Amino acid sequence: MSAATDKARFFLEKSVPELKEFERKKIFSKVIGAHGHHLSTHLNAPRKLTCRFICLQDEITAIIKKRSDFEHKLNARGALPVDFVRYAQYEMNLDTLRRKRVKRLGIRSAGYTGQRRIFFILDRATRKFHGDVGLWVQYLEYAKQQKAYKKVSSILTDALRLHPANVDLWLYAAQYAVDEHADMTQSRGYMQRGLRFCKSSKKLWLHYAKLELIYIAKLVARQRILGLDKPIEAPKPAEEDDMDADMIAMPKITGEDINPGAGEDGGVDQVALDNLANTPALTGAIPLAIFDTAMKNFENDDRFGHEFYDMAVEFDDLPCLHKILGHVVDVMQQSKPNSPHTQICYIKFPTAGLQVTSPEFPRAFSASFARIKEYRNNPNVAKEIISWLQPLEKTEGVDASLQKAISATIRNAERIVQEA
Repeated sequence: MSAATDKARFFLEKSVPELKEFERKKIFSKVIGAHGHHLSTHLNAPRKLTCRFICLQDEITAIIKKRSDFEHKLNARGALPVDFVRYAQYEMNLDTLRRKRVKRLGIRSAGYTGQRRIFFILDRATRKFHGDVGLWVQYLEYAKQQKAYKKVSSILTDALRLHPANVDLWLYAAQYAVDEHADMTQSRGYMQRGLRFCKSSKKLWLHYAKLELIYIAKLVARQRILGLDKPIEAPKPAEEDDMDADMIAMPKITGEDINPGAGEDGGVDQVALDNLANTPALTGAIPLAIFDTAMKNFENDDRFGHEFYDMAVEFDDLPCLHKILGHVVDVMQQSKPNSPHTQICYIKFPTAGLQVTSPEFPRAFSASFARIKEYRNNPNVAKEIISWLQPLEKTEGVDASLQKAISATIRNAERIVQEA
């Protein structure tokens, strides 16, 4: 026999105890042969001979045949990644059917779950085609679906070791740490390690900042649910003789600050709440540090600054939003004041964080309108204005006079674009 056939038979023989379990517990129907041969006889016989003995294609026989076909194909020279995927998908469907029957029959689950077999197939796939990132992602998705978290960590380690320059894998790892384990520290670790290998990836920088903004939004929402939100008081000015007056003060938070011991009246330590509200996690210091580092890395790329602004402005409920966006606009104006990307961010800034139907929006839009006049003849800015205002114009519940002003601004911008 060829080496491929030997390997196929070896892997098939390993499934004999599982198939016997299926037969004994009647999860799948029993194999019936023309001469009464037992199931193990068919597995130990040559492949061509096996087909002669089987006369009724019952369920277990069909499983044997399907696995045999897949194993011979996978161990042949011309095996493709899609062959492994199809085999894994077949085993997933088979395991789903097994679980349903075990539940319906009211018996104890068989000792052999399909999970281990599917992991083995996907592991073989990633070892043979380690350059196929799609296979790694499918492997990760299945392990995550099965809540095999140790397995996920192991797969991620192997995948990132083999593909350190793949941005999507670093993003997957960071998102997984947050979504499945709520571990922001580990998620930051993945992002920072990814940036060492993919320093030139704007996508990774933007997603890192977005991750931090999502984290701030969750903290703010939790504070509001607990009733701990309150306006942040402005810090007292530094004394003239303070040697560190020109340094940014970062308060240190201890466990006692976050979870202070309750007094006799069960009250909350107000000092701890004030310190917590002024931590870098809530004041936007981390996203700003990411932005500054990225802008330095990309040599003050105005397009990146615009993308960062558009990403951050979506978090309209953050108390620190104006601080973040104001810093972005200031940096862009200092480095590229004549860029259309800088100018449109400068124009939109007064309305940041406001809903178009809110009472504060008309006043803010008047400030933006005054800024539009400064750059009314720039067709590139006009295109950005149209893209910004058209969705606002179609929003339901907009004040009639405001809608007229928006429509007139759009028409003027369209005229400038046509004349260019």
